[in-house]
Amino acid sequence: MLSFSGTNRAPSSPASPAASPVVTPARVVIVTTVMLTFISFWRAAAVVLSDLASTAYYIGGIAEQAVGRSAPWFILGVMIFSYAVRSVYVESCSMFTRGGVYRIVREAMGGTMAKISVSALVFDYVLTGPISSVCAGQYVHGLADSIFRHVAGHQLPVSSAAFSVIFAIGVTLYFWRANVRGIEESSGKALRIMQVTAGMAVVLILWSLITMALRPGGVHLPPLAVVPDPAMREQTLGWLAHVPALATLTPVLILVGFGHSILAMSGEETLAQVYREIEAPKHRNLMRAGLVIFVFSLTFTSFVAFASVMLVPDAIRAHYHDNLLNGLVLSLAGPSALKLAFQTVVVLVGALLLSGAVNTSIIGANGVLNRVAEDGILSDWFRDPQHRYGTSHRIINLIVAMQIFTILASGGHVYTLGEAYAFGVVWSFTFMGLAMLMLRRSYTGERGWKVPLNPRILGREVPLGLGIITLMLASAAVMNLFTKKVATVWGIAFTASLFLVFTVSEVLSRRRAQATAATHSAEGHLEKFILDRCTDLQPDVLGLPAEGRRVLVPLRDPGNLAHLRRVMEEQPPGSAGVVAMTAKVEKGDAAFQHLFTSDEERLFTSVVSLAEKYGARIVPIVVPSNNAWFAIARTAHDLDVDEIVLGRSAALPPDVQMEQMVVTWAMVADGKGKPVKLVVGCCVG
Repeated sequence: MLSFSGTNRAPSSPASPAASPVVTPARVVIVTTVMLTFISFWRAAAVVLSDLASTAYYIGGIAEQAVGRSAPWFILGVMIFSYAVRSVYVESCSMFTRGGVYRIVREAMGGTMAKISVSALVFDYVLTGPISSVCAGQYVHGLADSIFRHVAGHQLPVSSAAFSVIFAIGVTLYFWRANVRGIEESSGKALRIMQVTAGMAVVLILWSLITMALRPGGVHLPPLAVVPDPAMREQTLGWLAHVPALATLTPVLILVGFGHSILAMSGEETLAQVYREIEAPKHRNLMRAGLVIFVFSLTFTSFVAFASVMLVPDAIRAHYHDNLLNGLVLSLAGPSALKLAFQTVVVLVGALLLSGAVNTSIIGANGVLNRVAEDGILSDWFRDPQHRYGTSHRIINLIVAMQIFTILASGGHVYTLGEAYAFGVVWSFTFMGLAMLMLRRSYTGERGWKVPLNPRILGREVPLGLGIITLMLASAAVMNLFTKKVATVWGIAFTASLFLVFTVSEVLSRRRAQATAATHSAEGHLEKFILDRCTDLQPDVLGLPAEGRRVLVPLRDPGNLAHLRRVMEEQPPGSAGVVAMTAKVEKGDAAFQHLFTSDEERLFTSVVSLAEKYGARIVPIVVPSNNAWFAIARTAHDLDVDEIVLGRSAALPPDVQMEQMVVTWAMVADGKGKPVKLVVGCCVG
């Protein structure tokens, strides 16, 4: 927790405008305890599965177009292998509370490789949104077409590609607006979506098994042989199609099929991002979450792939590659009306999952790019808060613009997006594995768990298990370079372009920092602050008087301090009980490493100006947390305040703010302590 104990200036009162302030920098106390709310392993698993489970809706069709009817076997292999890849992330989390590709690669390989890896990761996020939203559009179009045929007797008069593009852009713009406004998704909502998904999956699996049992002559498992569709040979083998000696080798074909199916385990990066919020015992609950993720994704994704090949006739399945579950549901035994009703359920659940993945992609990319900006690689201009909502709107605008361009460029074709998406997925995993291998030798800090298979040879531990995983990932990544033309060209171009932007921006940022000693704000300058550290937040730490009224005023935007100004006007002369607080909310790839940035400097400068204007002492504090409401309630409880004054929010109406604050306060206070007055804008509770 970072706190600010007030100005060390002699404030100039309104009655004495000529008073000369002492130019001693204001003192800032950094309290290292971070206020966090924690979630169960069930909720953590739900957050990851909201991204990972959505691949079940499109991986079967993409893989089959590439490797033929043997695709389910490759998907099964990838889902089993995902447990091994997840173990790499588990080890990284045991070393760094916030692991993730960017942090690990920077720690192991330095800044240059970190910029390359984060470029590939951003490419992954940029593709996650379009493939999810376009796929959701394909499913909605398929449902509408089925209803149209059932009611009107003919197909929907709109092509699936055009409908998917329009639908995908609409979904992306919806989540763009939500993220600019700062409306966040909760782990509770993710858990409810996954509960509905699990119920749908159980019905689908049981109904499919009954259909298999009722089929005359039974059903047959897909063939093990890799037989790519001759019409798709060029797309499947890429440049290898011109090298017959390699294109016919079974090991090469197996690796090709594995590479085309590897995006089935996209979403592993989310596990590293959510780890900090998992409740104690953290490692045990992380392993439990990993097991839940593995069992669900293995069962659901693999079964859908097998059932689709076993139940949907080849000629019909070819028309459902972009919305395979629609084809599977319509091939089940039973009356048409019942199947249409269940198709509606499957599509609605899929729309929730896939749309949620769009939101996850924007949040993930925003978190990564904010972290890059905080490290000085991107200009602070990108992080300037939106004047009304206080969000990093320029980064969000950039991400969404790239996603909409990708949607338009794809023409609504899921296969094209899947090919490109695989590039970011496999190279992010590969960089992670290579970095973890290097850290096995160079990292000397605490490591609570290791990927298994670490025999000692000649007295030295050999990371055999981690090495095998990394070798398999690297092999698939290299093979994809030769077999996925679109992905290779666009992936390398995007990664190189973003790397160039990072490099140039970093150089310019350094020059700018050297050329100016102080950044000018709208008022003309930024205050300088002295940073001290402590480990607890108590009234005496902040120098609050033992007697007198204490008021907590949460802040966010230096341009929206009306409620703090009103509190200062109502304070009696000589009072020193006003605490101005801002919550430093860190989620995604952030790790509370940049607690005192230009954002806090600008906010504190405005607070110092108010303190000087009213001639009263203000105690501003910054509380790092993963939940702003919890941070406010916990701070008010720890400081034993008498009143909490919230400003008007552009995103939430006052009654919602008040309800959220009351619920959180009840959780923190647990029925103990004195009554606290709550003021929201003009509403008092």
